[in-house]
Amino acid sequence: MPNPVLGEFPDHWEATTLGEICDRGGGNIQTGPFGSQLHASDYVPVGIPSIMPVNIGKNRLVEDDIKRITEEDAERLSKHRVVPGDIIYSRRGDVERRALVREEQRGWLCGTGCMKVRLGSGVANPKFASFYLDHPQVREWIVQHAVGATMPNLNTGIMRAIPFALPPMNEQKAIAHILGTLDAKIELNRRMNETLESMARAIFKSWFVDFDPVRAKMDGRQPTGMDADTASLFPDSFEDVDGLLVPSGWRKITVSDISEGLYDGPHATPEKSDAGPVFLGIKNLTGTKVDLSEIRHISEEDWPRWTKRIEPKHGDIVFTYEATLGYFAIIPPNLRCCLGRRLALIRPKPETRLRHFVFHSFTSDPFLVYLDAHAIHGATVNRVPLSEFPNYPLLWPSKELVSRFEDLTEPIWNRIHANDRLSAILASLRDMLLPKLLSGELRVGDAMKQVDDAMLSPAGEPAGAEA
Repeated sequence: MPNPVLGEFPDHWEATTLGEICDRGGGNIQTGPFGSQLHASDYVPVGIPSIMPVNIGKNRLVEDDIKRITEEDAERLSKHRVVPGDIIYSRRGDVERRALVREEQRGWLCGTGCMKVRLGSGVANPKFASFYLDHPQVREWIVQHAVGATMPNLNTGIMRAIPFALPPMNEQKAIAHILGTLDAKIELNRRMNETLESMARAIFKSWFVDFDPVRAKMDGRQPTGMDADTASLFPDSFEDVDGLLVPSGWRKITVSDISEGLYDGPHATPEKSDAGPVFLGIKNLTGTKVDLSEIRHISEEDWPRWTKRIEPKHGDIVFTYEATLGYFAIIPPNLRCCLGRRLALIRPKPETRLRHFVFHSFTSDPFLVYLDAHAIHGATVNRVPLSEFPNYPLLWPSKELVSRFEDLTEPIWNRIHANDRLSAILASLRDMLLPKLLSGELRVGDAMKQVDDAMLSPAGEPAGAEA
């Protein structure tokens, strides 16, 4: 049987629309509160999270920097509160973005700029529906039907009209289980990496920002959780260096002292390619990581031009220097990529093991404060002056202490990179299985075998990997 979006699908599946599914299940499709109902002044530091488009990740809600409202305002806007199984859309701009609400997000508010799809019960499985709405052709349909020449907008009429190929409930649940298994492992890896990075960050902060081991030795105490050999690498006093109180014997250096070079990418964008190396854009840096969940490829023909100045390699530190400032990331192993606009790269000197020390120095609060203070704050965008960046100051302890820090943090970052590599493989498998399962082309049993094989095999090569 044909579907206006997916084409042919099994005869025992039902051709319907998202609106009909919601009606039959007792659900609805509703826009979030407009500006007259919820003002910027209504947001509070502690309260009920209010979902904005920026909080919509890849089928999950992101709590980082989420706005909050009082319980009283949440009750006043109670019809906009969410329950598990709701699907939240960005109403304007990137209208393909959507996220499935989980149990831990019950009672949050579908905020301004968002739409809430509530399927109701008994007709469509919410997890299945969220995967169906992620089908590339469904997303393309949504974009094509969004209104607005410069800023695409969704409304309830457009959402209700989305064509839907609906299998029987048992098949919906089986498909959702397969794709959900991959998503769950990807999410587990993400959470594990957050914990691992927090461990590395905590060590750096204790040693090189708060100077906890130095303070402990000054008090005649053994530094907490530290062996005697490592403790011996720390002094037991402070001294003044250019007006700053730092551990005795440590000195101020500049970025240029520990780097082989500073490079930025071409100030242009290549033609899109279906395959090839990764064109690393500003959206691929998310705070302290290279995010390859959405990538743009560059052709082999364009590759030499975009890597004429520098070809990024594992251990290089890439960062944003315009618009979004203060995002740094280590180039992971086996990633064949080139720099895009508004990205620059520092290559640490190879003769000393220091890449993680340099990276954590760049992402530390003192350095980020200095970076912001010395950035050029323009009317439209902010910019780090790359000509001045090599002169930015860093605190250098000793080669031996930096090496000991590398001993502790290098295994942590190797594990992080391995988890990311596995997640990239699983995401690629999910994106390959999704259209085949949703068209009935691939049987559930065959798909499950591929998932089991991917879970048991060691991490292979991510997108854009070096040959």
